[in-house]
Amino acid sequence: MIETKVGWAGADGRGCPADRTRPAEVTPGHESWQAMAHVTLIGNLRQFTGGVSEIEIDAGNVHQLFRRLGEKYPALLPHLQTGSAVAIDGQIYQDALFQEISPDSDVHILPQIAGG
Repeated sequence: MIETKVGWAGADGRGCPADRTRPAEVTPGHESWQAMAHVTLIGNLRQFTGGVSEIEIDAGNVHQLFRRLGEKYPALLPHLQTGSAVAIDGQIYQDALFQEISPDSDVHILPQIAGG
């Protein structure tokens, strides 16, 4: 499968990194192309995805995001449901299940940090 690099700027002037790749058959301009949130898993969460730390997913809010990640990586779901912090476009949320995610959002999921 051929991949193509994409880059664009949103209405707010914020760009999408050009190193994100999408299959050539779903490039901008095609009717089937759709922007998806870029999700980065931080810390030990990668061990539940077989080492995958970055993925693009279509989700309207954090609850949908967790559900879709859980469908793709079932071992990850319990760890998402037990208090993960979520950063959406640089803003960190503790209880964010219904926080909106835009199609061009940059989302980071951080594991729960044990304190003493």
